[in-house]
Amino acid sequence: MTFRASILTLYPEMFPGPLGHALAGRALEKELWALDAVQIRDFALDKHRSVDDTPAGGGPGMVMRADVLARAIDAVSPEGDLRPRLLMTPRGRPLTQARVRALAAGPGAVILCGRFEGVDERIVPARGLEEICVGDVVLSGGEVAALLLLDACVRLIPGVMGKAESGTEESFSAGLLEYPQYTRPQLFEGAPIPEVLVSGDHARIARWRQAQAQAVTRARRPDLLAPSPDRDGTMKERE
Repeated sequence: MTFRASILTLYPEMFPGPLGHALAGRALEKELWALDAVQIRDFALDKHRSVDDTPAGGGPGMVMRADVLARAIDAVSPEGDLRPRLLMTPRGRPLTQARVRALAAGPGAVILCGRFEGVDERIVPARGLEEICVGDVVLSGGEVAALLLLDACVRLIPGVMGKAESGTEESFSAGLLEYPQYTRPQLFEGAPIPEVLVSGDHARIARWRQAQAQAVTRARRPDLLAPSPDRDGTMKERE
């Protein structure tokens, strides 16, 4: 089973973008995953290829039309497609490493990239969209957020990273931020590598790393130490 991502966007030329380089790019060349970027305007019916209209009730900006989006989603994700349908939006649930792992272990994803003031709310339940937020910021559109999500997923696909353990000993993998890392030179501007890391005592090193991970998490992200139902990686079922 190959992980396949279908991106619905007004700017398909933005893909693969950075995903065409480094780990993700090499994996794409090796067909460890697949990507297709679909132009939403191709599913508009008027001569101007309109995808948006003014907000109901008034207000600034434009809103992406549910009927156009529905045709686009149905074209790339027909009945029987098991891939989750995602909408990148600041209104979504925060993206977590657990959710990334669940997505990476699946068949891929259909990702809708919003623009303007967002999408007509009716498309969310009508097509069972899972709303995902990549941070407490507002972007110009969902494309950059989609790139972020896919980069996080692709690196966890078997065969993409050189060492499988690279994906397990890192931030968020065990509910903690990663411990500090060091490498040569032994002494940098008067600061040495911590003695424990050059001791050769692997049990002691493991204890030190665990303690450091807990200390860093407690200082920088204490919210990660509190249990949260949003970190189980479960996928919302389509309605």
